[in-house]
Amino acid sequence: MEAAREQIPAVIADREDRESRKLLSRLRDTLATPAKGQERLDRITHLIADSMGTEVCSIYLFRDPTTLELCATEGLKSEAVHQTRMKLGEGLVGRVAKASQPINTGDAPSEKGFRYMPETGEEIFSSFLGVPIQRLGEKLGVLVVQSKAKRQFSDDEVYALEVVAMVLAEMTELGAFTGDDEAFAALHKHPVLFRGLMGQEGAAEGHVWLHEPRVVVANPVGDDPDTEKARLAAAVEELRGSVDAMLAGGDFTDKAQQEVLEAYRMFANSRGWQKRMEEDIDRGLSAEAAVEKEQSATRARMEQVPDPYLRERLQDLDDLSNRLLRILTGQGADTGAEMPENPVLVARNIGPGDLLDYGRKLKGVVLEEGSVGSHAAVVARALAIPLVIQASRITTEALNGDTILVDGDQGVVHLRPDDTVSAAFRDKIAMAAAAQTRYASLRELPAVATCGTRIGLHMNAGLMADLPSLQGSGAEGVGLFRTELQFLVRNRVPQRGELAQLYARVLQAADGRRVVFRTLDIGSDKVLPYMKPQDEPNPAMGWRAIRVGLDKPGVMRMQLQALLRAAAGRPLTVMFPFVAQASEFFEARAALLAEVERERRLGHALPFKLEIGAMLETPSLAFAPRAFFEAADFISIGGNDLKQFFFAADRENERVRRRYDTLDVSFLGFLGMIVERCRETHTPLSFCGEDAGRPVEALCFAAMGLRTLSMRPASIGPVKHLIRKVSLRELRAVIDTATASGAQSVRPAVMDWLARQPV
Repeated sequence: MEAAREQIPAVIADREDRESRKLLSRLRDTLATPAKGQERLDRITHLIADSMGTEVCSIYLFRDPTTLELCATEGLKSEAVHQTRMKLGEGLVGRVAKASQPINTGDAPSEKGFRYMPETGEEIFSSFLGVPIQRLGEKLGVLVVQSKAKRQFSDDEVYALEVVAMVLAEMTELGAFTGDDEAFAALHKHPVLFRGLMGQEGAAEGHVWLHEPRVVVANPVGDDPDTEKARLAAAVEELRGSVDAMLAGGDFTDKAQQEVLEAYRMFANSRGWQKRMEEDIDRGLSAEAAVEKEQSATRARMEQVPDPYLRERLQDLDDLSNRLLRILTGQGADTGAEMPENPVLVARNIGPGDLLDYGRKLKGVVLEEGSVGSHAAVVARALAIPLVIQASRITTEALNGDTILVDGDQGVVHLRPDDTVSAAFRDKIAMAAAAQTRYASLRELPAVATCGTRIGLHMNAGLMADLPSLQGSGAEGVGLFRTELQFLVRNRVPQRGELAQLYARVLQAADGRRVVFRTLDIGSDKVLPYMKPQDEPNPAMGWRAIRVGLDKPGVMRMQLQALLRAAAGRPLTVMFPFVAQASEFFEARAALLAEVERERRLGHALPFKLEIGAMLETPSLAFAPRAFFEAADFISIGGNDLKQFFFAADRENERVRRRYDTLDVSFLGFLGMIVERCRETHTPLSFCGEDAGRPVEALCFAAMGLRTLSMRPASIGPVKHLIRKVSLRELRAVIDTATASGAQSVRPAVMDWLARQPV
């Protein structure tokens, strides 16, 4: 008897599985029958209602990111189709869509948030079950069944409807519901506008190149559960083997990388993970569809989890699901597709090494994630290619080869634009190109204002590939060479000999022009892949740059030796970053001079001339003792960091980073104070940062007394053009008058004055 009772649940489960497979089989046959979008949806709602024994089945689909529309129904009033709409979060259907979670109730009108829609005639139906239609985090709609009887649907019924919703999501992706009606326009065909954030300025037109091509599940319904589970088991075994191989062959310089792979191995060996997918297969899904269903559930959970550590672990599981899907489908990252002409890289996120591998062949980069200070943004700036970040959902919408317009100036992306948008965008690019042509005629001319004041314009760089711009842009030298890029793109600490060879090539390419080498500026938003994360609450104000160098003297000493050997008798200029107090500069300077003495004892050639300077990025350094200004051979204001610390506005925080104006009278007054302190000690002073490359800001800096500016190469022409057209003495008078008037910013007065100049 006991054995018989134990078998009853298994018998019931088997019967439920058979019913689920039968429903999916009928659904697949319905989808295989030739029909237009609306006709197919109508057949599906009838089929589901009939199979589940409910009076109502309805399908709601998103018409825009926040609006759901009733697109098909069995049991509600037909005239409500394409008329009933609701916002995300509105009513029970909107709640299902917003939370990406089912709602199952026997008394819908009494549920919190219930919205009565009289045009549907649904007031006679008490029970309600709604499940999200979603694919890998992309919300597509909601599938609903309703009945007159007050009852909650069983767990098996909920599960069965979720499986059906999964198949509908896959078939939506494959275009099963397209038709002539505008409401059923084919996916991946119509124009889409994405509003993200500016990562790197510039505009580009090109064609999409997906960093990780989408995996397409062509057949979400499985015929033979045993066969599908065997395929899944084999793929999981292969996945485990690849993770074990990575762990066995890894050259780990710290435990962080190893911990990530150990987490991968833990998930890959999770019996619960595999069991959930096997249960989906028993219900009628193919192995691929079962993986995607589990992956969609993981992404839905990621949206609800506030804890960053747990989100990271769920991200690991999501990545493993991607690997498993590629094994099952054979759709690896290398699909055999050829990179299109004028490629624009589209990705969820990307590391600096991968981005550098693509190099300058890219016209632009668009990321779903990322930040203005991310590794990808640093490399994009070095490559001088437009970058838009936080372009939500673009990887789910874009296909390889799609036409794409990237406006890095506005943080806007046009995918598959219509002719009007394309024409306007091409006009913008043409105007920018024409302006650059005009600026080219100024290449050999100095940046001298009409009052006779000369401003030195230098360029920022970080790669050997940047150096050809030194000649083409008309830059007088390299005001900032970012040495950290060579550390970011490697899986290990570079060797001294490697760095010495690179720095030597940089000096050779500069052909006698001054190059300011900034020592390793890591930490904050630039964490080395082989450096253990510090999990600091505020990394921008934490263990970074010179602080790391002084605490890890071996690394700094190695880099200083590489720089000295690269100079090999040529002039050498070294700048220490993020110096907050004079003692840090003196300690770093002493370390460099000690290495000079060591090189002398070894008989190596010493630099013909050695300049040692500091980057002023914290307000505290502006108030350092006079001895600091006397000891520093030069000072460079790091505008990006100085501005965020001056205004206490994190430049990674979109709510505040644009709140404060660079031309605020308090900030300009602070710069004027720094200029005066350097003038007293005859210390050369420059300004380096994004604002130096903005013509109006650059003009105001020059008027405040800054005589050297360093910027990206493309900005030199526009800045030089404006400087040569105006009098800096007159502009200083405008700034002083606006300041005396009590204005918060001098920008309005400056723009009014510029409008009256012959520029």
